[in-house]
Amino acid sequence: MNSPFNKIKSSRRNLLKGSASLVFALGSGGLSILTIEQSIAQTLAEAPRAIGPENLDTWLSFDSAGRVTTYFGKMDMGQGVDTVIAQIVAEELDINVSRVSVVMGDTHRTPDQGGASGSSACRQGAIPLRNAAAEARRVLVTRAADVLGVPVEQCQVEDGTVSVSGAKDRSITYMDLIADGFDTDLDWNGNYGNSLNVSGQATPKTVDQYQVVGTGVARKDIPGKILATTEFCHHVSLPGMLHGRCIRPPVANAVPVSVDENSINPWPDARVIREGDFIAVVADTEWHAIKASQALKVNWSDTTPPFPTQEELFDYLRNAPAASDSATGGFRGTPYETAPALAAISAAAQQIEAEYEVPFQSHARMAPSMGLADVRENQALIYSDTQKSHNSRNGLAKLLGMAPEQVRVIWKPGPGSYGRSDADEAAFEAALLSKITKRPVRVQWMRQEGHAWDPKAPACVIQCKAGLDSANNIAGWYFKTRGFSGWDVYFNANDPQDTLVGQLTGYAKGDRHNFGVPGESYRFTDSVAFWETVPTLLDRASPLRTSHMRAPQEPQLHFAHESFIDEVATASGLDPIELRLSHLQDEREIAVLEAVARLSNWDSRPSPASRSEGRGEGNILRGRGVSMATSFGGFVATVCEVEVDTSTGRIWPRRFYVAHDCGLILNPRSLRTTIEGNIVQGTSRTLCEEVNFDESMVTSEDWLSYPILDVMEAPESIEIDMINRPDLPPGGAGEPSLVSVPGAIANAVFEATGVRIRRLPLTPERVKAALG
Repeated sequence: MNSPFNKIKSSRRNLLKGSASLVFALGSGGLSILTIEQSIAQTLAEAPRAIGPENLDTWLSFDSAGRVTTYFGKMDMGQGVDTVIAQIVAEELDINVSRVSVVMGDTHRTPDQGGASGSSACRQGAIPLRNAAAEARRVLVTRAADVLGVPVEQCQVEDGTVSVSGAKDRSITYMDLIADGFDTDLDWNGNYGNSLNVSGQATPKTVDQYQVVGTGVARKDIPGKILATTEFCHHVSLPGMLHGRCIRPPVANAVPVSVDENSINPWPDARVIREGDFIAVVADTEWHAIKASQALKVNWSDTTPPFPTQEELFDYLRNAPAASDSATGGFRGTPYETAPALAAISAAAQQIEAEYEVPFQSHARMAPSMGLADVRENQALIYSDTQKSHNSRNGLAKLLGMAPEQVRVIWKPGPGSYGRSDADEAAFEAALLSKITKRPVRVQWMRQEGHAWDPKAPACVIQCKAGLDSANNIAGWYFKTRGFSGWDVYFNANDPQDTLVGQLTGYAKGDRHNFGVPGESYRFTDSVAFWETVPTLLDRASPLRTSHMRAPQEPQLHFAHESFIDEVATASGLDPIELRLSHLQDEREIAVLEAVARLSNWDSRPSPASRSEGRGEGNILRGRGVSMATSFGGFVATVCEVEVDTSTGRIWPRRFYVAHDCGLILNPRSLRTTIEGNIVQGTSRTLCEEVNFDESMVTSEDWLSYPILDVMEAPESIEIDMINRPDLPPGGAGEPSLVSVPGAIANAVFEATGVRIRRLPLTPERVKAALG
């Protein structure tokens, strides 16, 4: 398929010969690009406006020293994705991985591969890079064969040097062959986003030929982070920039009636900006912006607080009318019928019912949102740590009244972001402020904004029912989720309607609905699993708007599903793993469950254990629990061993055992640390994290009111069995193991105490109350 951007092919080739690291400076001649590592004689106006995926030069470039830069339309959220991409490219090119660098998420330099989402970087995003690198090698070796006067079959490559087999002195380097770029077309499937793919005439290597992929190459990003040389998004500044701070209402649905601009007179460099119901202060210094924003007097409208009390949240979820459901929502509806399952359960010899509650949770990033924008008459430059820079570019273009190719978003690493966090918010606010002031503007949120005003993981109530026949076989299965939509604001910022500043300046929030059901292969007689969403609590600029958080909705769903499977196992008198194995159909799910049983030395018996079986002594009770999850191309089974102190209610998940199958392992070192990070974050969400609010506003605004896992509460050990499947493509690893954590801990607590706790988080207060 031909791209509309072929006309910029030549200028892009010239740009690619330069460095991957850029800063921008404002001088008398206008906006110009300066380099940190090497010089690029390009202005922003001359830089390419979009990327044609069908051009091989889009994906790879070489510099004069023989270093390779690859251009990746996704970004790394802390798992070392750039290192794995470098390994894949180095493998196909037959070049040392140390000579490969990766540019990520720059909308003027990388194709739109959908950004970071759904553990897709390796299982989807790496495929076109692999194909492009293989095609690049084919082109270069073909050129080398022509120069050396031998058939291609007589050429060999070692670290970017092509030589004649048996005559290494007859050689030529890649750089000698690529002075004018590749000028080679690829077959493009016509898609943008996660499904974008390209291929050439070359066939990539087979797994048995791998020398670099599958090895534990050290992460490229770690030295810079340790030595404080990494430029995070929060470090970027532009000459002549203003600093901005936004003003939030004391009651969520209040709007400004009037603003007393004289109230900030003590800071003469500060000025008030108002656009619709959006209010901000800009100043020459950040401190003055902060002080003026705190001093600004705003008369807010009298309004009825929009929220129920926190104690009423789950009753609201139970009783509110349904806004959408599995049959009508999501990407495509999935019809369901509840009557057969309910009839089978009603007719069974024994009925089991349970209801599970999960509150709102916050991304609570280690640093709040930050964005830097320089908006000119016909072009805009934005720095952001967004997960989806191309989508953000599209939304920013709409907000600014520009064409997307006039907006450049440069991704820089930030303080962590898994899902639709607050990362996009400050960038959109900075862009609007820059447009109005005609100067670069840097907006950084304050701590209370990061906790109170970020999009939240949706709260839900999950109802489970099962019927057992006279032989204790499962005769019916019912799983129903009622929650706020995971798409209340969408999972990307492709439209200003999904940002606070957009909604405050006239963009009506969308009405999209999604939640989900567990995806494992359990087969139960007469079963049904479905979801319903309820109306949002506030349909404009809400601090309790909901969206994707790491492994969207999966932790909520699997906390309930895996807990209820254990409850049914207890009622059946069966070992929890035994019951799961008897109903699973997928061989890979069965394999990870059997593997974790071996890894943890699982003692097969019903739960809970009795005191005589060693459940604990004194105030300390011990238990083990199992859970599993299949999502994003990964298969995980997890066993957790906990200690519960009945005198304090403290739960310590002392040991985890994880069996993990994500297909072909690309880098075992990075995979292990990714799994460990998942387990720790999953533990925090299970034991600590809950958004507090009252009728007017979110009240958990800092680390005291929204605690996360303390290092003293972290697991003592995490043992991992990484199951390598070289016969299968790589799957996702960034999320599945997190999904398995809540169920494993909850089941272990039941095993230890004999008491089932069905509401997250499992705080000491909640544990003590349950134990009586």
